[in-house]
Amino acid sequence: MTTPLTETEATITPVKAGTDHQTKGDRFSSFKVEDFSVPRGKDEDWRFTPLRSLRGLHDGSAQPGQRADVSVNVSESDAASVSVSTLEKGDDRLGRAGAPVDRAAAQAWEGTESADYVLVKKDAVLEDAVTITVTGPGEDKVSYGTLVVELEAHAEAVVFVRYEGSGAHSDNVEFILGNGSKLTTVVFEDWNRDAVHLSNSHIQVGRDATVRHTYACFGGEIVRSVPHVRYTAPGGDAELLGLYFADAGQYFEQRLLVDHSISNCRSNVLYKGALQGEPTKGSSARDARTAWIGDVLIRPEATGTDTYEKNNNLLLTSGARADSVPNLEIQTGEIVGAGHAATVGRFDDEQMFYLQSRGISRAEAKMLIVRGFFTDVIRRIPLERIREQLENKVEEELSNTVL
Repeated sequence: MTTPLTETEATITPVKAGTDHQTKGDRFSSFKVEDFSVPRGKDEDWRFTPLRSLRGLHDGSAQPGQRADVSVNVSESDAASVSVSTLEKGDDRLGRAGAPVDRAAAQAWEGTESADYVLVKKDAVLEDAVTITVTGPGEDKVSYGTLVVELEAHAEAVVFVRYEGSGAHSDNVEFILGNGSKLTTVVFEDWNRDAVHLSNSHIQVGRDATVRHTYACFGGEIVRSVPHVRYTAPGGDAELLGLYFADAGQYFEQRLLVDHSISNCRSNVLYKGALQGEPTKGSSARDARTAWIGDVLIRPEATGTDTYEKNNNLLLTSGARADSVPNLEIQTGEIVGAGHAATVGRFDDEQMFYLQSRGISRAEAKMLIVRGFFTDVIRRIPLERIREQLENKVEEELSNTVL
């Protein structure tokens, strides 16, 4: 006998870490800093993160923060379909997709008096991308921000969020998709090398809505992203793509959760990363580090779920370390499919042999492999100019490579 599908929004009651019957989706969340303890190196959610280098964003010792410098650019052809405004703290339109899940994000919430709000109106189909630029506060300075992007029912848009500049920045980002809407979003971490960025993001997917979220990380000293996908009605479809290229002295972490609590929804996750250290510098060499933690939860009521997640890492040199931890928790057997995979390795010997046997040098062969490695992610971005920016960034990394 088939269990009937329940098409009502699930009620999720988070519990504090360490309590009985906790699942990955029961992350404790709060808008108040005082509700979180100061992160320690032995905490599961922070065990990979270099806490001493976070400029105090996690423990309250940071310099006084200022409001984030955020600019929103909308083309003239789309201006009538997009509303850009500022929301004061306490506005009901804030926090709908989720509350902060760590102390740094709660500090950013309390440290932000007003939020930036971008609304794409019902049934609108934008011709060009909405570009949101977040600029760092400057060297040795701190900023906090809250950004909400909402698509009303049946709206379609591409949103490009770019981070640049210097300093330490912590923020909360919400993407809210109305019923039947389609959102393609690209988040580009293009910081200067001294920057530190800690971010919580929440993606709320409505009935029959589709989101294609691409995350690209190249800049910054330490960048930690914590995205959370949640469905509110059947038919939601979320694809999370990512690419990152870590050089010596950089640490990138992505700690994501796809929470299937509604029937007949789909998710697909594909992240790819490349890392290179400084093997020629001996004892003075710096390592390149990344950590990817991918959690997918299928709750008992989420029958008909179809999900898959994969993370691939390419170690270009010695002095590079990638931690990859895919987690899949299934609480019902009535699903379409579920799976996960992760790899961490060096160049494929067969690919190297094939290219070198055709007269390509070893160094050039490695560069061709890296380009092809990232192409599977970049080619899925619909706007050519954004694809070109990411391709150029990969080329810039390869031009400074130690291969």
